[in-house]
Amino acid sequence: MGGIIDTIKLAGVLVLALPAALAGLDLLLLQGETLVGGALIALAILLVLVEQRLTTPGDVPGLVAKRLFGSVVKEPESDPESDE
Repeated sequence: MGGIIDTIKLAGVLVLALPAALAGLDLLLLQGETLVGGALIALAILLVLVEQRLTTPGDVPGLVAKRLFGSVVKEPESDPESDE
């Protein structure tokens, strides 16, 4: 689940990816340049996928904390005798 920072990062990538995708669609569909148009569309898709999947050095502390606290803090088990 992403926070506000992830949303801002995605918006920044979309600022670059959407013009490339639109130019690719224009070249592919209207001007008949299939190679260049397809390459621009693939580049736009690749930009978004890399942003979503790439782990940067800034992400490492959050991942470590999530893994550490996820293993340390566990839900208490309910005692069947105390339910009475």
